[in-house]
Amino acid sequence: MSWVKPSVAVLATGLLLAGCATAPQGPSVMALPGTGKSFPEFQDDDAQCRNWASTQTGATSASAGTTATITGAAVGTAVGAAAGAAIGAAAGNPGAGAAIGAGAGLLTGTAVGASHGAYAGTNVQKRYDYAYMQCMYAKGNQIPLARGAVRQTYAVQPTYRPAPTKPFTQVAPPPAGTPPPPPGPPPPPPAAIAPPPPPAGAPPPPPPDAG
Repeated sequence: MSWVKPSVAVLATGLLLAGCATAPQGPSVMALPGTGKSFPEFQDDDAQCRNWASTQTGATSASAGTTATITGAAVGTAVGAAAGAAIGAAAGNPGAGAAIGAGAGLLTGTAVGASHGAYAGTNVQKRYDYAYMQCMYAKGNQIPLARGAVRQTYAVQPTYRPAPTKPFTQVAPPPAGTPPPPPGPPPPPPAAIAPPPPPAGAPPPPPPDAG
């Protein structure tokens, strides 16, 4: 059919775009040498953790993107051909309808598959980064955390509360004609003042029973 060549060309273009996705070339996170580690030791840890992260990611982003693109193109072609055949049959030309539907479905399916492939590649990079950070941290290196991962604690400031005050009670005045209250007790007598001492050289006073 005449629609086969354009469909193959579109499929090849989609696969070419999917093939542009590459496997993670390295971590997208930063690691710092641990306390007491030299830079050569840090480089050895980095190389080992890169290799270990590559083995932990499973399928590479390139294979994941290609698989998603091929699947999307195949599903889009099949669905488009079926829908086009139904529309073409209603119009009296099922062959042309199937060809048009297959071409449109191939374009749509390839685009959707390529989008899913890019998302799959992003997930592979995240898995690579997580594996790399775990390895570097286990070897005693430092992994800076995101700001949202650190919880900041704040000291609770004491709240000042004044002491409770007694309610003010107003005393009603006495009724008219009430005698005044008795006076209070008299003040105490003044204290006795001691006589001044005799001048220097004066004879001592006689005893009280001498007279």
